[in-house]
Amino acid sequence: MAVSLTTEDKLEYKFYPCSSGQIQFRVRAPNDAHIALTTGPYETESMYEVFVGGWGNSKSVIRKNRSKPDVAEMDTPGILSADELRGFWIRWQGGNITVGKEGEQMPFLNYYDSAPIPINHFGVCTGWGASGEWLVEARCIGGHGGYPNPTAPSERYSGSASWCDASGGMIPPGAVEGGNDGEPLFVGRASHEGALLPGKVKPSHAVCYVAWGGGEHGKSEYQVLCGCNGRWIPVSGGQVPPNAVPGGETEDGEPLFIGRVHHEGTLTIGKVQASHNACYIPYGGAEMSFPEFEILVD
Repeated sequence: MAVSLTTEDKLEYKFYPCSSGQIQFRVRAPNDAHIALTTGPYETESMYEVFVGGWGNSKSVIRKNRSKPDVAEMDTPGILSADELRGFWIRWQGGNITVGKEGEQMPFLNYYDSAPIPINHFGVCTGWGASGEWLVEARCIGGHGGYPNPTAPSERYSGSASWCDASGGMIPPGAVEGGNDGEPLFVGRASHEGALLPGKVKPSHAVCYVAWGGGEHGKSEYQVLCGCNGRWIPVSGGQVPPNAVPGGETEDGEPLFIGRVHHEGTLTIGKVQASHNACYIPYGGAEMSFPEFEILVD
């Protein structure tokens, strides 16, 4: 879910609480999308500002305490659009602030502050001839106990992993990368026809793909596996190791686990169903079954 915001052409921040260590948003503006990171819901002399598409949509910077020179700077010609929503993320942890594009793990702006400012709020505004339409991930706003509402894989599971709510191609911090199909794929899961199905999150498609009933189904609302320091091990004949990471369950309540398969030049994530002795992957619009695969264990 995302919260819709609008900003006028007057460089006046609208503030919202945040407790997650990051914000993820999409914005439609011709230039100058500004984001403030502050302790309180107001502008102060002690704050960070991120300017995306400033200087006529040619450059992006991080500024501290409204002072020049800017602490981070990058040429980003055409990074914003007046015609379409463009997605970005900003993350902060231990004095490190990073700014990146939706669907990309590597930031285009990075700043380390040895004396960091506590961040409890963010503000958005536009100016210099630009108004803006914003979609901010709802779980980035308010006191949700941190992004993004993690839940344990199962009551019987004692490992380190959790599942984090996400949507629209957004990837939370600590997400588990499990495959590749021209871009990194992340371990996700989504509900479909009464089942909770492990699958692949493909950021550029803004969905989690799951396999069910012979087809591939794209889900814009999903969960992403986070904080798992597991490993992938080869399996043949559907034997599920006792330390396999739980991934969901069928509509009949059978546990499902997380597998992956090399197929047509990709490494694609899917669901392991022990009673079928197979890993099913969503690929090319279809559900495909494989007796040999890798499974995620913790």
